[in-house]
Amino acid sequence: MFLRCTGIKHFLFLVFLLARLPGRAIVSVLLLGLCLTPLAEAGVSPLERMEGLVMPGKVIKRHAKFEKKCDKCHSGFDRMKQSGQCRDCHKAIATDIKKSRGFHGKIPRIKERECRTCHSEHLGRDADIVQLDKELFDHNKTEFKLAGAHVSLDCNECHKKVGVYRQPERHCSDCHESDEPHKQRMGKKCENCHIEGAWLPAFFDHSNTKFKLRNAHRESACFNCHVNERYDDTPRNCYFCHHLDDVHNGDRGIRCHDCHTDERWSQILFDHEKDTDFPLRGGHARLICKDCHQGHIFEDEVKTTCYGCHEKHDVHFKRYGKRCDVCHTEKNWIEIDFDHEVDTSFPLKGKHKDLSCAVCHREVLFEEQTPNTCSDCHRLDDAHEGQEGEQCEQCHNEKGWTEQVVFDHDITKFPLLESHILLTCEDCHASNKFKEAKVACTSCHEGDDVHEQKLGEQCELCHQPSHWMAWDFDHNELTDFPLDGKHEGLDCHACHTEPVDEEIELPKNCYGCHEKDDVHNTQLGKRCETCHITESFKEIKIK
Repeated sequence: MFLRCTGIKHFLFLVFLLARLPGRAIVSVLLLGLCLTPLAEAGVSPLERMEGLVMPGKVIKRHAKFEKKCDKCHSGFDRMKQSGQCRDCHKAIATDIKKSRGFHGKIPRIKERECRTCHSEHLGRDADIVQLDKELFDHNKTEFKLAGAHVSLDCNECHKKVGVYRQPERHCSDCHESDEPHKQRMGKKCENCHIEGAWLPAFFDHSNTKFKLRNAHRESACFNCHVNERYDDTPRNCYFCHHLDDVHNGDRGIRCHDCHTDERWSQILFDHEKDTDFPLRGGHARLICKDCHQGHIFEDEVKTTCYGCHEKHDVHFKRYGKRCDVCHTEKNWIEIDFDHEVDTSFPLKGKHKDLSCAVCHREVLFEEQTPNTCSDCHRLDDAHEGQEGEQCEQCHNEKGWTEQVVFDHDITKFPLLESHILLTCEDCHASNKFKEAKVACTSCHEGDDVHEQKLGEQCELCHQPSHWMAWDFDHNELTDFPLDGKHEGLDCHACHTEPVDEEIELPKNCYGCHEKDDVHNTQLGKRCETCHITESFKEIKIK
């Protein structure tokens, strides 16, 4: 019955225990098994009930509701999982540990420690498992360090909820809202003016704000800017306070600080070169403000490009685009400052040097993509009709198409060696379409082939480019049919009798060539080498 309820796995575990226990202990275990049997029939895990039977004591009041749910805190004889189960319930503390904040998050190597090392359980309903010593507790190990008047406070003045210490209210206004005389008009950052020692004396450093009090502002009273103790979102623009002092009647906008200083209105401080992106130089230095700023000085956008103001002065009629400053200077229109070699990536040399701009720049100068390769401009002049690619500069130069043509034939698939070096281009290339020339020897020397193509087209296997008669071929090394016996010294044409289109394919066995010499009429098969040797058919040597 017990075996049926607990399962074979648990039964085997029990047998293992019995085998290792003394006699009296075996009886105890058997009695325990009999006690667990009815519990197992009720659908309760025997391991859980077993742990319940050996529970060392009652848990504290706050955990009492989980006392009969052992699996909430324990995982079947596995104590290493208890801390994870603690954190599953105490999620706030688990978050502190994960983010290394708060008291628990700052404990050294807390992620490796078990909760039970500090917090024991099963000590009774009224047990203190926190073990907090208020007298010795170091508050500096938390997120809120005690200083000033806070040092002498009792814990309960901040931690008013009994037994709860994590995340106390840490903003001044949370505890001192009733002490705050400003009625929240200065916000909740009390520390901007007050210190922890005492509310008074109060101080405030205005230089820590976005509006530092300097010069004439230094003597102003707080209420001059902060009306009705309004401190948040106080305007910082001059015009909001001084619009009644604006002698320009709004014509110069509200950016008073661009020209005036906070010392006095009469002091004008504006440098067009330093304070704008458009320094006045050359002919512009002689202009007055309204020559360019004809409308509202700040609201109306002023054009800063040459073409924006000088469109009517364009003698090129937009042909060279709107970037006048590339060629012209601010001194005057007549002075040209442009060096094609320095200012572009295409220096003009050779025949390009004397060309006019319009020869290459046929559209709007800066809107078009001007070609800068030989083939882009000289495609119609290409005598090779595109066969040699677009890198004309490998052979030609800017002095002229036929001027000092240089080409290194070694970079091709057919380097010129020995007798080929003495040839002219026209000997192999009948036209300017150089890629039409074939690299096979027979393409040029077909009439010189005494073998009549019986040895294929790979003449270079035997012959050298120095001379036809300088040939060398080792049949034993370069083929898989060594010439020995009577085969040695045979003329090539003795075996190679037919023209070859692609690769040479000849029989490698005796019968392939000597079928007509077979006096046995194939009665002994085709493996002649079994009895005969290459010295003579008459000499028999059975292998």
